[in-house]
Amino acid sequence: MKLVTYHHNGVERIGAVRSDGVVDLSVLAPTMLDLIAGGPGLLDQARELLAQAESATPLEAVTLLAPIPRPRKNIICLGMNYAAHAIESLRAKGLPEKLPEYPVFFSKAPTAVNHPGGSVPLMPELSSERDWEVELALVIGRQARNVAKEEALTYVFGYTILNDVSARDLQTRHQQFFFSKSFDGSAPMGPWIVTADEIPDPHALRIQLHLNGETVQDSHTGDMIFDIPTSIATFSSGVTLEPGDIITTGTPSGVGMGMTPQRWLKSGDVMECEIERIGVLRNVAE
Repeated sequence: MKLVTYHHNGVERIGAVRSDGVVDLSVLAPTMLDLIAGGPGLLDQARELLAQAESATPLEAVTLLAPIPRPRKNIICLGMNYAAHAIESLRAKGLPEKLPEYPVFFSKAPTAVNHPGGSVPLMPELSSERDWEVELALVIGRQARNVAKEEALTYVFGYTILNDVSARDLQTRHQQFFFSKSFDGSAPMGPWIVTADEIPDPHALRIQLHLNGETVQDSHTGDMIFDIPTSIATFSSGVTLEPGDIITTGTPSGVGMGMTPQRWLKSGDVMECEIERIGVLRNVAE
């Protein structure tokens, strides 16, 4: 299923997308977080409701929101998790080109979340080096602590797209990622969550970002340095993951920081993040 949070007639709802539009699932749960927390039984009810619904609201008649508009906790992110991107990042900073030996974790604030079609504020008074990063994001479906790699994917509720918009100059200035990646609106997410049963192998997906129609990032999720089971197992060894937690899995090469000359977002730039089997997340920088 493709699960969405959306506005219709002034009311925020959750639903599922099918060929004729969106079927309202709000009778089952008021929010996406509640649906996820309801476990497999509630998800089965959602599938049944989707199959039996006699009508749907056309997709063009609703306004899609981020699937989880307000995460309960920070978004968990992996840095430098594609080899070519790790190299371009290190080269741009003049550092030795050495791949990480362990997953690099950081986070983005919940207030960074943005919606499909939403404008990404550039905040030029704070940063002149705003950059794009298409990422596959996963949503945890049940509490996870000390998860074995072999079982890690069973804890995944579904997958979505996240654009990890970053302020590169502030990364350097503050020598950390949190502030520079947590600007308001700097985490566009969506357009929906695709449930895990529809993506049996999350490491077999083409991942791209198109900037004003030009493809600048084009890779494959199989190129991750640390795969999803490794990341879940590593993080859950010391931190409890809970239903609705979001983990982004890193971005491939092709970011503006790694270009010669470097290229930064400007007002009016259209970013289209595309991941196979999920869809397209479109946002405009302003």
